[in-house]
Amino acid sequence: MEQIITLEKTLKALANRRRLAILKYLKTHSGDDVSYIAREIHLSLVSTSKHLIILYRCGILEKDQHSLEVFYRLARHAPEPAGHIISLL
Repeated sequence: MEQIITLEKTLKALANRRRLAILKYLKTHSGDDVSYIAREIHLSLVSTSKHLIILYRCGILEKDQHSLEVFYRLARHAPEPAGHIISLL
């Protein structure tokens, strides 16, 4: 049952065009900070942060914090459906 819950969370996180845009961007620009990602995908900083947190909590992204800046990148060991969908972007 736990696998089903994890799969559901992952699929819900991926079922959003803004989050898919973030993943597409991070596929080629690994390790960017929140403000730069927001500018590149033409979304507010607050909205971008919320989407990044959702992807991070599902294990799709990893993050590093340096002082006040948070840098995100694709997770090395993302849940399987995420890896497959990212490869299609």
